[in-house]
Amino acid sequence: MLKHIKSLFRDNFFIIAIGITLCIAYLSLIKTPKLVLVYSASDKIHHIIAYFTLTICWLFSFFKKPSLKYSIVVFCLLFGIIIEVMQQSLTSYRTGDYKDVLANIIGIVLGLIVFNLVLKKNKVKSD
Repeated sequence: MLKHIKSLFRDNFFIIAIGITLCIAYLSLIKTPKLVLVYSASDKIHHIIAYFTLTICWLFSFFKKPSLKYSIVVFCLLFGIIIEVMQQSLTSYRTGDYKDVLANIIGIVLGLIVFNLVLKKNKVKSD
């Protein structure tokens, strides 16, 4: 069963990565209801999780081309910056924030670290 799940993810990471990219763009630009936040930094945690997931999915989409990993990281960073600019310029109900970009960077770096650890572990296993 686990082999089937791994195969499903391996074969569809590109589609999953596109889906996550579109979801992040959509959720970043829609008008959300006003919620009372108990913990003010929870928004930043959401950014970290979203961009960690985005980065991991794109990196695993091109798992067999490790030379692209830094290009993917730059793409994820630019995507986050573009979304923040779009929030500021295209919407009246959202604001762009440099703290969000910093949270995105943390998520991207964590994604790269986890990817490198998985890559290293798989390389050791295959040797």
